[in-house]
Amino acid sequence: MPRYDSPRLLADIGGTYARFALELAPGELSQRASLLCADHADFHAAVRAYLDGVDRREIGPEPVLHAAVAIANPVEGDRVRMTNYHWQFSIDEMRQRLGLDTLVVVNDFTALAMALPRLSDTEVRQIGGGQARRPSVIGLLGAGTGLGMSGLIPAGEGWIALGTEGGHTSFAPHDEREIAILRHAWKSYDHVSFERVLSGPGLELIYRALAEFHGQAVAPLGAPEITQRALEQQEPLCLETLDVFCGLLGTAAANLAVTLGALGGIFIGGGIVPRLGEYFDRSPFRARFEDKGRFRDYVAAMPTFVITAENATFKGVSAILENQLRALQASPGSAILGQIRRARSELSPAELRVADHVLAHPRAVLNDPIAEIARAANVSQPTVIRFCRSLGCEGLSDFKLRLASGLTGTVPVTHTQVTSSDSMLEMGAKVLGNTASSILQMRSHLNRDTMDRAIALLLGASRVEFYALGHYSVVAQDAQFKFLRFGMPCGAYTDPRLQLLAADVLRPGDVAVIISSGGKLPELLAVVDKVQQRGGRVVAITANQSPLAKKADAALIVDHIEDVATHLPMVSRVLHLLMIDILAVGVAMRRNPDAVSALASTTADDEPRPGARTAAPGVSLATPLSRLTSHSR
Repeated sequence: MPRYDSPRLLADIGGTYARFALELAPGELSQRASLLCADHADFHAAVRAYLDGVDRREIGPEPVLHAAVAIANPVEGDRVRMTNYHWQFSIDEMRQRLGLDTLVVVNDFTALAMALPRLSDTEVRQIGGGQARRPSVIGLLGAGTGLGMSGLIPAGEGWIALGTEGGHTSFAPHDEREIAILRHAWKSYDHVSFERVLSGPGLELIYRALAEFHGQAVAPLGAPEITQRALEQQEPLCLETLDVFCGLLGTAAANLAVTLGALGGIFIGGGIVPRLGEYFDRSPFRARFEDKGRFRDYVAAMPTFVITAENATFKGVSAILENQLRALQASPGSAILGQIRRARSELSPAELRVADHVLAHPRAVLNDPIAEIARAANVSQPTVIRFCRSLGCEGLSDFKLRLASGLTGTVPVTHTQVTSSDSMLEMGAKVLGNTASSILQMRSHLNRDTMDRAIALLLGASRVEFYALGHYSVVAQDAQFKFLRFGMPCGAYTDPRLQLLAADVLRPGDVAVIISSGGKLPELLAVVDKVQQRGGRVVAITANQSPLAKKADAALIVDHIEDVATHLPMVSRVLHLLMIDILAVGVAMRRNPDAVSALASTTADDEPRPGARTAAPGVSLATPLSRLTSHSR
C-alpha cells in the first residue's frame, strides 16, 4: 500500500482520554497513544504533547499537514465547546496554531458511524437474532463518559452519517424499580435523559438509587469498580446495577431502531459495553430490545452487534478525512497551497516573498486587500498580480477563490475587487457579495460566552455609554438611539476631548461600550483605563487579540480590517452595526422574553392588536422589531 505524502493525524477526544495516531498509509496506524485530558490544559496542549513525543525514525521527517478529530461533542460551525469537559477551541485558529493545511473536526459518533461499513465480521459480535438488510439504515449507540447516538443512511454507493444528540432524549422507566431510579435522579436533575443513566456516571447513579430502593447503606463506588465486582459476582447490588444498565441500554437501542427504521441493524460501541465480554451476551439487553409491544416482531428482525474493533473510530475519522481531501482535489483550486510550494523555485525573489506570506497567513490573505498583501510581503501591487498569474490565475480575485476552495472545500468568505471596468450591476453585486460573505464569517465566529457576558453587563448597568472615533462614530450614535428606545440611561461620545471627561464621571457598575475596528487607538485605550479606574466595566467591539480586546471585560470580535488609508471603511462598519443590533435584541429579550414575539404581532400602524401583552418597562410592544434593531437613515 503506497504511503501518504505526509503522515495524517487522527484523534479521538473523549471526556476522559484523548487518543491519537498517525496514519502513514490507508489503514496503517503508527504511534498510537492515549493521554489523560486532565493532564493537559486544553486541546492544543494535548495535541502538541502527542506530536512532540512521536518517534520520527518510524514516520520520517515530513510534517503533518492534514488532521481529523473525532470529539465527544456536537460540532456546528467553527467553535467547538465540549459538553462533558471544559475544553473549547476555534477549528480554524487551531488549524493555524498547529500549522496544518486541513483540520476536520466531527462528532465522535459520526466518525464511528462512518467506520461501520468498513468493519469486517471479525470486528463485530452479534447479540441475539435478526438479519440485516443491505443496503438499509444502520443505527449506532454507545455509552462511555456520555451516551452517543448516530446513524447511517445509504446514499448511492456511499453513506450519509447523521450527527445526533439522541442520548439527551428523556429517560423512560420500564417498571417500579426504574421509577425509583428516576425519582432518585430527580433529586439532582430537573431533566433526566438516557445519558444520565447510560454512562459511567450513570452506572454510579443507578448503584446509589438501587441501594436507596432496597434500603441498603453502601460505600460510594466508581463505575469501574461497580463493573468489576459485578463481573466477578462479588456483590449482588453491583450485579443488579449492571443488569439494570444493560436493560436500559436495550430500551434506548430499541427506541433508536424504531426511530431510524434501522433494518440494517443496531451497532453498540462506546467505552463500557465492549469491555463486558460474554456477560453482555446473556444480559437483559436483547430481551429489553425486543420488548416493544406491538412492534416486537419489527425490532426482533433487526440484528444487534457489539463493536469489538480496537480502532473503529480512527477508521471512521480517517474515511471522513479522505473524503474531504478527495473532494478538495476534485475542485479546480484545491491544491493551490501545494502548487505554491512546488512553484517556489521558479518564482522571482519578489514573487517568492508573496508566496511565503500566503503560505504563512493563508486565511488573512483571503480578506486582505491588495494594498495590505503587498505591504505585508514588502513588494509592489503589480508583483502580487504577477504572482497570481504565475499560478495560472486571472488575477487576485481568481486566486482568492481558489485559495478559499483549497482551505475549506467550499467557496466561503472571499473578497472580490471592484474594478473600473465593472458595470453598475457587477459593481453592486460585488459590494453586496463582499458584505454578505463577511457577515457569514462573523456569524461563524460568534462566541456564546462573551455575548452572554456582554449582555449581562449591559442589563446590570445603571448607565451605558458608547465610545467611538472617526468613521465608527455613527456606530456609537446608532447604539445610543437603540438603547434610549429601551428607556436605558445612555450616551454616545465621539469627540476625544469629551470622552475622557465623560469616563471620569462614571460610577461603579456603569458600562462603557468601546467600538474600534483595530483596537489600538491610544485615545480609546485611555478611556478604558479611566473607566476601570472608576470601577466601571468595559465591553469592546473590536479585533481579536487587539490591545482593546485584552483590556475589556467582554470582547465581541469583529475581524474585518479595511485599509482606511486608501478608502472609507464600509464592510467593517456594517459588521459593527450588526454587533450593536445583536446586543440590542439580546437585551430586549432578557428584559422581557416575550417582547420579540409580541412585537412581531403588532399591526402595520404600530398599534398593538387586541389582547396583546404589555412589555416590560422600556420596551414598547407598539415598536416594530425592525425599529429595535435599526433606525431610519
